[in-house]
Amino acid sequence: MAVDDVWGGMGLSDEALKHDNGYANTVFDKFTNYSNTQDPNYTNTEGNYPTNFSSTTTSDPIDKEKRIIKDIEFYGLNSVSEQELREKMQMKQGGDYTRDLLQTDLKTIYEMGYFTEKMKAIPSKNDDGTVTVKIVVEENIPVKDFTIEGNTVVSTEDILATLTGMKGKPQNIAMLNKAIAQIQELYTSKGYILARIDSVDDDPDGTINISIKEGIIDKIMIEGNEKTKDYIVARNILTEPGMIYNENLVKEDLVRLYATQAFKDVTREIEPSEEIPDAYDITIKIQEQRTASISVGGGLDTVTGLFGSMGISENNFRGRCERLSLTGLVGTGVILNDSSVKDHMNIQAELSYFKPYFYNADTSLNTRLFFRDFGSYQIPLAIERRFGGEMTVAHRLKKNRHATASFSLGVENIDVREGDKNGILSLYQRYNVPISERAKQLEGGLFMSLSPALIYDTRDSATVTRHGTMASLRFDENIGLDGFDRTHGKLTGMIKQYVPVGKKSSLSFTAKGGGAIHGDIPEVMAFRLGGPYTVRGFKMSGVGTGNAFIMGSAEFATPIPFLDRTRIAFLNNLRFTAWVDAGKVFDGTVSNTIYDRPMYAVSAGVGLKVFIPGMGPLSIDYGIPLTNSGRNGSDNGYFTFGVGDLLY
Repeated sequence: MAVDDVWGGMGLSDEALKHDNGYANTVFDKFTNYSNTQDPNYTNTEGNYPTNFSSTTTSDPIDKEKRIIKDIEFYGLNSVSEQELREKMQMKQGGDYTRDLLQTDLKTIYEMGYFTEKMKAIPSKNDDGTVTVKIVVEENIPVKDFTIEGNTVVSTEDILATLTGMKGKPQNIAMLNKAIAQIQELYTSKGYILARIDSVDDDPDGTINISIKEGIIDKIMIEGNEKTKDYIVARNILTEPGMIYNENLVKEDLVRLYATQAFKDVTREIEPSEEIPDAYDITIKIQEQRTASISVGGGLDTVTGLFGSMGISENNFRGRCERLSLTGLVGTGVILNDSSVKDHMNIQAELSYFKPYFYNADTSLNTRLFFRDFGSYQIPLAIERRFGGEMTVAHRLKKNRHATASFSLGVENIDVREGDKNGILSLYQRYNVPISERAKQLEGGLFMSLSPALIYDTRDSATVTRHGTMASLRFDENIGLDGFDRTHGKLTGMIKQYVPVGKKSSLSFTAKGGGAIHGDIPEVMAFRLGGPYTVRGFKMSGVGTGNAFIMGSAEFATPIPFLDRTRIAFLNNLRFTAWVDAGKVFDGTVSNTIYDRPMYAVSAGVGLKVFIPGMGPLSIDYGIPLTNSGRNGSDNGYFTFGVGDLLY
């Protein structure tokens, strides 16, 4: 941006500039720091101005005496105002003059970036003993326009927006370098971390030309897979050669691969292409893990009781990242002495098959066959036996990557049989309920379900969540295959908001609701409140069952001091919780009458929660009712145990 060493149009002759009245003449070396880097990790280029400047000085008698500045005069200004310079300078009219202060101000003026290195300062002593300082500058060529080339993923308008304020003013290295950093940040914020400013040059007419290399992908290679087929890995990678490299999209690819549970680790490496200049080769490195496993475990759950389980699974079935598993569970079915639940062993078995890539990488298929035999928590003193199958197709939406739509098709046979005829007869007689109502309670049937659903998830982590939103909406159309009069539909929704508190704690707010849309819901399929996942501090269904419900919850979760600093993942994930639940059931069932359930409740309590891989959150809570607990409830509250987290 330098121009010829000519001082025209300033009204000062060379002779006038060289008078021997004593002056300090300071000249900065020309400095331009824009760097055309080839480093793919390049993110910023800043102008660094010289801290020292050459000084050619005759004996300066002015500087030996304390002098007052009478005036400061500027020569060579065209586009830059005197006021703008005066605001930057430390020397002021009426202030003291020193040579060091003058040199500091000259450096400050140069660092504004508008001027060439041809800068002179001439202090002269006036007859009255004051000093007049004349500062001679030469402006850079004015910026006439900008041209941008090479950009495809970031608009020219967005790039030009970073250059506002420079047009019409002298070319300014400092402002240009700042704009270059902003352009770089604009790309980086969108995930284009390999994009860089390739060159910046100016035309004689003052047009500044900016060339951008955005970081195109030449090849994508896969390393490390032995059992897993290449095409299985490749089809989970949506990033393709020829695209502009985007770190956000590549991370999604890595997460998608890791979610198959076939790999211990998935990483990526970036290297410049040897064949195409300004292009890059991406290597996806995977480390396979042992995918076949046999598991034996046990636990405690309010619904299942004390239970033992066994499972056989293969997470890379046929080398295609498909999951096949068979699990079985046997539980006592009796916990916390719930008088409304028949003492009956809980037996469960499930065969499931999960295909993560179904039609495309954003669509998955999950199928399962199941059998369950247990003491019913829906129908008092009854035994439920359920068996059937379900197929679910889930698709992650392209327009919003946080949203997943799903559709489930299932067939289930529900058999409800009497578990304690004498006990039920006694309850019906006590509350003057016709025994004919029992037959309605025991209604089951064969149903085909059609269930579209939508899930929205912006949580920062599924392990220990501190911020984000989790929401779901599901409609179930249950068609009675052995009696169309049993056909009914219901809608269920949930939203949960996490708010970070401090550095490691969080506060969450949950709202749930559901209700019948059409038809009569059999009591065995009715909504229920009470127990884990709903209103804690009550037995299962202890608040009530009915055709509709609403509930809300607020929960504070925080790590236990010192335990969260260990290397043991289990302890790091452990959280102490304090919570308040509230809910109400509408259009209640006959069970609410014979067990004197309150139909609405508010409770509060404390608990412990920990995330177990493969199971989800495991929680134990103790809650105390703050409202009527009902005749069969307890004012002192209950423990509840929960495994997993219900989305609907």
